[in-house]
Amino acid sequence: MPFCLRPAALALALSACFAIPAVQAQNSVAGPISVKIVAFNDYHGNLESPGTFGPNTVGTINSKAGNRPDVGGAEYLAAYVAAMRAKNPNTVVVGAGDLIGATPLISALFFDEPAVETLNKIGLDFSSVGNHEFDKGKDELRRLQNGGCKLNAGVPDPNSCKGFGSSAPGTFDGAKFKWLSANVIDNATGRSLLPPYGVKMFGGVKIAFIGMTLKGTPGIVTPTGVAGLTFNDEADTVNALVPRLRAQGIESIVVLVHQGGFQNTITGGGTQPTTSDINGCTGDVKNSDGSDSDIRAIVKRLDNAVDLVISAHTHAAYNCSKNTVDVSANGATTTARPTGMPNKTGRLIPVTSASAFGRILTEIDLQIDPVTRDVIDVSPTNVLVARNKRVAQAADSSKGDVVPATDPVVVAAQAYVAANPDVANVVAAYKAAQAPLANKVIATITSGMTNTANGAGEMEAGDLIADAQLQATQPASLGGAQIAFMNAGGVRSPGFLNSAGTYPYDLTYGNAFTVQPFGNSLVTMTLTAQQIKTVLEQQFPGCLGQTAQRVMQISNGLKYSWKVPSGATNNAGCNYIQDVTFTPTDVTVYPPAITGPADNIVIGGVVQNPTKTYRVTVNNFMATGGDGFTTLIGGTSQLGGAQDIDALTAYLAGYKAPAAAYNPADAVLGKPRITKN
Repeated sequence: MPFCLRPAALALALSACFAIPAVQAQNSVAGPISVKIVAFNDYHGNLESPGTFGPNTVGTINSKAGNRPDVGGAEYLAAYVAAMRAKNPNTVVVGAGDLIGATPLISALFFDEPAVETLNKIGLDFSSVGNHEFDKGKDELRRLQNGGCKLNAGVPDPNSCKGFGSSAPGTFDGAKFKWLSANVIDNATGRSLLPPYGVKMFGGVKIAFIGMTLKGTPGIVTPTGVAGLTFNDEADTVNALVPRLRAQGIESIVVLVHQGGFQNTITGGGTQPTTSDINGCTGDVKNSDGSDSDIRAIVKRLDNAVDLVISAHTHAAYNCSKNTVDVSANGATTTARPTGMPNKTGRLIPVTSASAFGRILTEIDLQIDPVTRDVIDVSPTNVLVARNKRVAQAADSSKGDVVPATDPVVVAAQAYVAANPDVANVVAAYKAAQAPLANKVIATITSGMTNTANGAGEMEAGDLIADAQLQATQPASLGGAQIAFMNAGGVRSPGFLNSAGTYPYDLTYGNAFTVQPFGNSLVTMTLTAQQIKTVLEQQFPGCLGQTAQRVMQISNGLKYSWKVPSGATNNAGCNYIQDVTFTPTDVTVYPPAITGPADNIVIGGVVQNPTKTYRVTVNNFMATGGDGFTTLIGGTSQLGGAQDIDALTAYLAGYKAPAAAYNPADAVLGKPRITKN
């Protein structure tokens, strides 16, 4: 049954460290109690289908590799959840974070209220917070939880409270599910920002769901979004809650954690699966070098009381359980392999993840002993949310091939279910409301530009965005910028593309927003040559606190080369950058024009004039140390600027007909800008 809580009970729960009291779902029954958990993660407000997806890359349809039906969409998520719920009245629906944030225009334009409203209708009960729940800060997260319109200067924003999925037009009900944040502490109170766990009761037995996000959230979220909050260690948080739960008679414990890993073929690991299935656990979700992934490192320290971990964050699908399957590259061999991840006692416990964007649901069947209240069996299966029965027809390369209804991929993805009409109506209403802006043509491009980096770390889409941000801040009155840096993680998939694959293509605002959905503002600052060298070094793991390789995208006029330093272990060290050259370039004109001689900032790893200064533009996320670029905090004479999406659309306007189309291969764009030696 859907989660509900009376106001008085809610007040009591909030006073008791925010724990959510149990909800009685069914009277006690004899014998093992069967409970179904339906789980998903990283929804990111994908009200509409994100496209095609398959269980793996083997098999063929009309001579093309991979069986990939259309998947997802809120109306189909709702239908599949309902079909799963119909199998067992003891059903609970849970999420593992990033339900909002980095969302398509259909949700983001309306402050992610559409994401929350569709999740309400899907029937979500609990979800952990993810890092993107904090994109707009704790107060906005609380508004989405509790309801009410988005206010600007005390007045409701016209794009808020559309109410298409709420109780009435002009309202926003807020989330009927509960976000859980066990390891997120509000410094003002010393208590968890939101409830640390929720409890459901089936057959007289309680199940606890502990929800939390990765402790590294402050490093990947704009610092203003996590101001006043502390993010504690994930395993320590769970282990500290176990005695409290057991004091309530709870022995069945599920962890919802926004952290994850990937299926990897382990170097030197001998015979292994050669392709990853959505129900696979290739490499036992270790890193490719055999070390523990982030999720394995957490599970390895968990108390033996934890029965199941539902993970997220990496947008990967995996199923490490008794239902794990290994798949060979030619599709000829599918082998069942019971597995899991070891906890601190060495016991293997099931760990799952359901990709992202509503492509997959994890259907998990539990058996619970009604006397001991222990989970005695866990059986998870990742299921494709196939949108419809596909009809077989002749191959048509111009339209793409279709998957026949008899294909095992579709058959395995549950019996056909019809879209939920109520949810479909909500999606249609928001789509109509955003259409005038989404369909506006802003430029013409001659070819696609993805957010896939080359070997040096440069992205075609990233180059364009960096140039747009430089243009927006290059005039003296707007910052006098000479250089722009863009964090790679902020260049969202798929980049600037026509899904039909034909060019030239009239790029729309909706296309651009997909690549730049964060609403970050630009900041121009003064950096010395030494600081520029230092922040470029800070792109690599082991340098000044950096934990991952994060190669920034750079604007026209700047070029540099890098190499892995001799003797470095796991790419650690701070001597990657070899040569850095800056050539003053005016990007406010079309085409851009060189305006001065080249300036060698670094030669052979040595800064030539360490105190010389440059005006550099970044987004506010980076300016405050996001993605580990703490060097930027020391930038001086900072000046705020436009929002990133506004800078992008203004730049692209110079490539709108009758002007010439944007050609990413044009020599005047100064590519390649980054070289790996």
